[in-house]
Amino acid sequence: MFHLIFGLPCLYVIARVLWPLPWPLALKAAVAILLLIASQYHLWSRLSSGSVFAPEFPRALIVLFNWAFGAIFLVAAMHLAFDVVALASRLLPGGGWAIPAELRYAEAAAALVLSAVAVQQAVRVPPLKDVTVEIENLPTGFDGYTLLQLTDLHLSRLFSAGWAREVVARSNQLGADLVVVTGDLIDGSLASRRADVEPLRDLHAADGVWVIPGNHEYFFEYAAWMRHYAELGMEVLENRHTVLRRGGGGLVLAGVTDLSASHSGQPPHDLDAALAGSPPGAPIVLLDHQPRDAGRAAAKGVALQLSGHTHGGMIVGLDRLVARANNGFVSGAYAVGGMTLYVNNGTGLWPGFALRLGPPSELTRITLRVKPRP
Repeated sequence: MFHLIFGLPCLYVIARVLWPLPWPLALKAAVAILLLIASQYHLWSRLSSGSVFAPEFPRALIVLFNWAFGAIFLVAAMHLAFDVVALASRLLPGGGWAIPAELRYAEAAAALVLSAVAVQQAVRVPPLKDVTVEIENLPTGFDGYTLLQLTDLHLSRLFSAGWAREVVARSNQLGADLVVVTGDLIDGSLASRRADVEPLRDLHAADGVWVIPGNHEYFFEYAAWMRHYAELGMEVLENRHTVLRRGGGGLVLAGVTDLSASHSGQPPHDLDAALAGSPPGAPIVLLDHQPRDAGRAAAKGVALQLSGHTHGGMIVGLDRLVARANNGFVSGAYAVGGMTLYVNNGTGLWPGFALRLGPPSELTRITLRVKPRP
């Protein structure tokens, strides 16, 4: 069913865009076969690795698949709009509007260019984004404290060791007090990804590098990955917290497992356990991969929640659908009760849909400030 759903836009493009063109039948059939092959990218991924989440092809082929796959979806969306207009025109006096071949060529060319731009935006090493968050009762020792948030790296054959090394180098240059990685670090088994995650060993900050699992960790040898993250020098926060100290004041850094954890037979998402025993009155920064449970965190007194998972919606328009699946949270800062929720667009994204048109990837430096009293 999964592969059929992704094949439907391709069938629509073949029927409504390709087949009406004045081309020889053999040429149209050949192009249709190529489109069908591209539309089944996730099937070929499953055959290559046993999972749709970890295509084990050469990087250039993954880029090519995403470009073609993205172009099919963009052409389908554009032509659907033209078909709606053509259908509506039939209701007007004087007959209907026929979509000319020239318009089909133009939309195909536009889709190919836009898809190429979308892939390039997806696979680049992201630029820095600076965010300031004001927190009530923040100890003065933490005024100006900086956290670097990385999330959704999806290290894979697409986001490989070279990309990871550049992300680490840029991250270290920022000199943040703390580095947090809010899940979905990998796509693939430990044996397949060991070299790609190795650059993360060089990530450093004065107060360490802290990590939580995302939903993709549960697709691939969860326990082995958690052990390996620790071996790389990252502290894993699975439903627990630590207390950071500055000038006699404390800041609680808490982390939870993913909301999908219980489906994999792993310790379920447990905010109460993560906060148990935290110092009364100390502001709480919570790492939670998915943003949709932010209201509960706010009710528990969390001051700042850092999440990822949504990839910012990836494409303008699609972001509205992603928001609906995440309680309205998709990108950037939100006030949730007395808490600030920051939803990071992602450092990388899933190689099965490596397209960005609008919502950019980001290296996110968050500066904490004392909130002025009214």
